[in-house]
Amino acid sequence: RHLLRQCQSHKMKMKKNLIATVVILISICSNASAFAPGNALGVHQSTLSTNGAPTTSFRKNNGAYPSEIHPAAIKRQRKSITSVQTKMGSQALVYGAAVATTFGMQTIGFIAAYLLKTETFYDIFGGVNYLLLALLSAILGATGDGALQWIDDPRKILTTVLFGVSRGWLLLFLSWRAHERKGDSRFDEVLGKGGGTPQPLNFLVYWMAQAFWVMLVSMPMLFVNSSNVIKPGFSGFDIALAVLFFVGVFTEIVADIQKAVWVKRGRLGDFCKAGVWKYSRHPNYFGEIFQWWCLFAFSYSSSQNPLGGYADPLWWAGIVSPLFTMQILLNMQPTGISNAEGKSLKRYYDKCPERYAKYRDNTSILIPFIGYGFIPPFLKRTIFFDFERYEYKPQSGESADNVAKKDENSPSTP
Repeated sequence: RHLLRQCQSHKMKMKKNLIATVVILISICSNASAFAPGNALGVHQSTLSTNGAPTTSFRKNNGAYPSEIHPAAIKRQRKSITSVQTKMGSQALVYGAAVATTFGMQTIGFIAAYLLKTETFYDIFGGVNYLLLALLSAILGATGDGALQWIDDPRKILTTVLFGVSRGWLLLFLSWRAHERKGDSRFDEVLGKGGGTPQPLNFLVYWMAQAFWVMLVSMPMLFVNSSNVIKPGFSGFDIALAVLFFVGVFTEIVADIQKAVWVKRGRLGDFCKAGVWKYSRHPNYFGEIFQWWCLFAFSYSSSQNPLGGYADPLWWAGIVSPLFTMQILLNMQPTGISNAEGKSLKRYYDKCPERYAKYRDNTSILIPFIGYGFIPPFLKRTIFFDFERYEYKPQSGESADNVAKKDENSPSTP
């Protein structure tokens, strides 16, 4: 009997525990709507008690939202979805329009130039293309409901203005140079000048290369102008990079002007040591490369990724701007340092070998600074970009006049 009573008591406890568990589960299910995303099952409300203390209540919707809550909940969900669509949509619109505009414009330029058998406006098309992308991205980046307007974002304003100054100077300088030179010997062969056979496909390659140059260099600017990130002001990081970007632009402009004046005055001293050229053999190329590294870093703050720019693939894509510029100016033979150094140094070594050798040994090839002569050779050959391939190696049959002509046709920028 005692054992029977114990078994019955144990069964009663189990029933009570089971009932309590069921009650708890029902309670949780009834109020789970308080934690559902977007209040899909119920509504969580915070109210104030009669004494002003905050209290929390949970309501079950029984298949329907309370009439006073339903519109607000739906509006918040729609606004969130629209915000994501706007951010992604404005970026796709800006980049898509930039690609179509750039390659369309360069294709039109190629057709017109080939029919007219001229290369006069090749560089001009490049400069105008840059300015057109800045204008289009400023307009299209503010398109759509909820998009961040260009005028309301100081980063967009500063980026567009500095980019416009940089590329505006490029357009002016290249237009002046095209007028002064009355042609560019780089295109003589592909246009069939001098009795040769025209090479339309090779001429098209020049124009498509310019299209890639414009598009890739503009990536950080497009990234900033297509962003919908709202930030109250500039951080110290932003300010420093904006100042450095301006320094790069200013260095390039000053170097171009100083070199042009030196040429106009008759190339006094055989090689240019005017102004900043005293501290760098190619300060204009330094300014061009440096400004795009600064703009790429500056664009970091415009990332729409919640984790930051380091987790944003589109921000990382902008690194092609400085890298592509370095590739063109440091490694591609038709232009940049590869065209200005090497065999193009013949006329200096023919006219003033000792003076030029001393200038070369004590003057940085790219970064302007004092004391380059004290830098160890292995550092010059690596981090200072003074590579062995830039050294002059005498070749038979190369006249100083032909070398000088090639150097004159080497553009300040690609």
